[in-house]
Amino acid sequence: MLEKYKVMTNVKTNQAYKNKLKKALVITSFIGPAFMIYALYVLYSIGVTFYYSLFQWTGIDANKVFIGLGNYFQLIADRVFWLSLENNLILILASLLTQIPFGLIMALMLFAPIHGIRIFRTVYFLPLLMSTVAIGILFTFIFDANFGVVNQALAAVGLDSWQRGWLGDEQTAMWTVTATICWQFAPFYMILFRAAIVGIPEELYEAAKIDGASAVQRFKSITLPLLLPTIVTSSILAIIGSLKYFDLIYVMTNGGPNNSTELMATYMYKQAFTTFNMGYGSSISFGMFVIALLITTFVLGFDHYKKKKGDLV
Repeated sequence: MLEKYKVMTNVKTNQAYKNKLKKALVITSFIGPAFMIYALYVLYSIGVTFYYSLFQWTGIDANKVFIGLGNYFQLIADRVFWLSLENNLILILASLLTQIPFGLIMALMLFAPIHGIRIFRTVYFLPLLMSTVAIGILFTFIFDANFGVVNQALAAVGLDSWQRGWLGDEQTAMWTVTATICWQFAPFYMILFRAAIVGIPEELYEAAKIDGASAVQRFKSITLPLLLPTIVTSSILAIIGSLKYFDLIYVMTNGGPNNSTELMATYMYKQAFTTFNMGYGSSISFGMFVIALLITTFVLGFDHYKKKKGDLV
């Protein structure tokens, strides 16, 4: 009996092992191709970028001069880099304080009991459908110092003293481009919030109505708490997107005037592909990666701490 029991146990163990192995192979077959692409275009690229940052290299010449961390010491002392980082941080704050709140407001408006509200789903989403280059050219004309709509409108209401070259003034250029970026990407967060709101059970709102909760109370007690995961995800996307943003700045100002709208991505592009300083451009790129990683880790860690603290309470 003992031998028979051992044989049966071994058979069950082998069968369980085979089932686990089969399941692992199925999972690997699905994840494998995606992971290979990710490893090639992300992990490998990060490693190669750091490798190139250790050299003084034009990106064209076959000869590379190894200088170790020399590019990073230069980066630490580079005034333009710190200015570009400051502009990226401004863009992050503007994105968090405008894109996400306006996206939430627009998403809530789509559920308003107003006849014909469905058409606004398309109207709100139009900025995100437009080409970034087209938006850059359009708003360059809108903020034109001589013929722009903004200055013409200010003149029409008697505010001629407020007129200025919005994109040519160091004091206003960054805020002007930031406003354009927020206008373009607020609809993206609207879609995220709308999808999250649709997933909230209607029974919760009906129960709250029976208990006499007002619309504001239902929003504070039901909608907002259940949207917190989406808000955290949107914040991370806004932070990462703001740290690596490039195209609209490049089209509208090219980092000017006097580097007042320079971002890390535009500065990296200029160093790597305009002045052909590929080694230094790679160090800027790797610096962007490290900064984005640290900020994202902090946000995720803070969110995890809040959740853990809430569970303990």
